[in-house]
Amino acid sequence: MTTVRALGLVAAGAAAVSIGVSAAPAQAATSYVALGDSYSSGTGTRSYIADGTACQRSTYAYPSLLAASKGLTLNFRACSGATVADVTNTQLSALSSSTTHVTLSVGGNDAGFADVLTECAMPGWASNCNGAIDAAQSFVNNVLPGRLSTLYTSVRSKAPNAKVVIVGYPRIFMGEDCNAFTWFSPAEETRLNAMADLLNSKTSSAAAAKGFSFANPTSRFIGHAVCDDVEWLNGLSDPVSESYHPNRPGHASGYAPTVSTPLTGSAFSLTAATSQKAALSADRLAAQQRTYAVRDASITPKEFRAPDLSTAEVKAAAARAGVDLSSRASIDKADRVWSERQAR
Repeated sequence: MTTVRALGLVAAGAAAVSIGVSAAPAQAATSYVALGDSYSSGTGTRSYIADGTACQRSTYAYPSLLAASKGLTLNFRACSGATVADVTNTQLSALSSSTTHVTLSVGGNDAGFADVLTECAMPGWASNCNGAIDAAQSFVNNVLPGRLSTLYTSVRSKAPNAKVVIVGYPRIFMGEDCNAFTWFSPAEETRLNAMADLLNSKTSSAAAAKGFSFANPTSRFIGHAVCDDVEWLNGLSDPVSESYHPNRPGHASGYAPTVSTPLTGSAFSLTAATSQKAALSADRLAAQQRTYAVRDASITPKEFRAPDLSTAEVKAAAARAGVDLSSRASIDKADRVWSERQAR
């Protein structure tokens, strides 16, 4: 009797262990939704997933690298050209109460930053760079904060349990223009960098008001701007859509470390294993994002446009400035005179 009873207790215990193991809930994958514009999608890295959109999502972008490094399951909704309205209308549906991590960069397109860069890249005698910057600054000071506040409220409502990190913009320039077919003056570059600082300031304040973290990439990108010895930001590029965006090192060494600690509580450094894991996620991400392709088609690309000196407006400006458009020396000389006036 004792032996039989003991065997019965052992069998019962084994059954209990078996039941306990089978009944234990599977650990849910950590859900990370990356929202925003081209600075989050990966425009500038020159390699994009085949998701049937013009969003230019890259496995070299910081959301993909962070997901691979930290074991997060990524829904990669960030899309080149996105404004606050685009994020609201096409991206927020990816959020839910089960979302655990969210990153978001947006605001530069609302301020028309690509158009401002386009204007300022022209020779000074043929453009109104200061006027374009003034208009953008007014928008960022007076309109953008309200838009961001409304958006951030929606993010928190749709993802009540998520850690949310709002991501800023780097300073693009280092004070000189080394590209052959753009004419940014030192004074213009200083003002454009100040524009990035203003965007970050207003975005950071709006984020803090909602209890969100803010990841500011400014300090990490110092020494790696356009025309620095080691660029983390593209200058004028071919294709032109790659221009003035973070390249692969910009995401791996600039953005990913900046965002990682506030988002995950741990530091980031790129490894071969992380790079491989991110690359292998391309097919899954592409299939996932194809389901959103109709929505993403509503987003209008906002791209820098290379200077065009053949237009009627430029020809008229050249005539007023005494510039011979058939002579690069004449074009550059007049631009230097313009830049020197700005510096006074």
